[in-house]
Amino acid sequence: MKKASSLHTLFLFFLTSFAFLVKSQSDSCSSKLSVSHLIPFNTSSLRCFSAWSSQDFILRYENAGSNVWSYVLSAPDTGSYISIGFSGDGSMVGSSAMAGWITSSGPGIVKRYYLGGTSSKRCPPDQGSLDPVQGKSVITSQGSRLYLAFQLNSAQPPQRLIYAVGPQNNLPSSDGYLPRHKTMASGSINLSGAGGGESGENEDGGGATGDVVEGGVSGFDLKKQHAILVMLGWGVLMPIGMMMARYFKQFDPFWFYSHISIQGIGFLLGVAGIILGFKLGDDEGEGDIDTHKNLGIFILVFGCLQVMAFLARPGKDAKVRRYWNWYHYWVGRAAIACAVGNIFYGLDLAGEDRSWSIGYGIFLGVWGFICLVLEVRSWMDR
Repeated sequence: MKKASSLHTLFLFFLTSFAFLVKSQSDSCSSKLSVSHLIPFNTSSLRCFSAWSSQDFILRYENAGSNVWSYVLSAPDTGSYISIGFSGDGSMVGSSAMAGWITSSGPGIVKRYYLGGTSSKRCPPDQGSLDPVQGKSVITSQGSRLYLAFQLNSAQPPQRLIYAVGPQNNLPSSDGYLPRHKTMASGSINLSGAGGGESGENEDGGGATGDVVEGGVSGFDLKKQHAILVMLGWGVLMPIGMMMARYFKQFDPFWFYSHISIQGIGFLLGVAGIILGFKLGDDEGEGDIDTHKNLGIFILVFGCLQVMAFLARPGKDAKVRRYWNWYHYWVGRAAIACAVGNIFYGLDLAGEDRSWSIGYGIFLGVWGFICLVLEVRSWMDR
């Protein structure tokens, strides 16, 4: 009997502990703000609503006095930053935002940003139209949630809001620049009423305005289309076409038609990729876009010279044929070498997953090994 009573007590203990743990790792408008003692302003009368349910964003706010507004944004801690932007028209670009994160060493950092584009370099820290109240910005962590709290000097801040969450386990750099968001959403808030958000109802009983519209980095956006076209055209087909001309001349005229067909398709795909690249604009990368563009133009010029050389090639018995051959071989090789280097450079600029570079590197390794085997074999057959 005592054993059963002990087991019952132990079960209740674990159940209570589990309930407490779940409660400490969640937040809702029906519960009190658990970190209010860590926030440097009064939070007792904040209004609350579910700002972005799919990411479990909870926003609290109030007009704290003459031209002062208080905000507390809570969201799951994914090892990155959370942010809230204020926009006059609902667009991210051109708006200003507050972002915060907990550093790996422990302290929290809160900064304001001007969102001048969609890339990290276009969103400089410590700029923008927001005017945070000095000493009233803080970010803290409790359980598995982040709480970003701040006050703004404003008669009435913009009512269109932009929410964003950074890529998991990817903190901003030491200079404060944010990595590109994993996903984002836009919504609205009725500052003259009781709330705002996506559901149409405020959890504290007020009315809400607007719907949250989510938008992340597209799985097949223009940047990826540019990368795939250039990689397939200049980085895959061109090296294969060069291999056909180098090692399969004994299969005449098969090698010739294969060479010009593969190179022609590769050239067209590369040109299409370069055209898409010019449409991307300067705000789609994280580094020196001009270098990437200039290399692309250089490679395109070399490709066009190869097409012109093919159309103007002299006959096999012409005295200038060997000079033409020398030109055709080395200009083509230089173009392919530059294209391969620019592909890796572009993947790094775009901040793409390492699997892209690894996959392309594997292709180059296999291609290089085959070329080595065929080269050795051609020397042995001489």
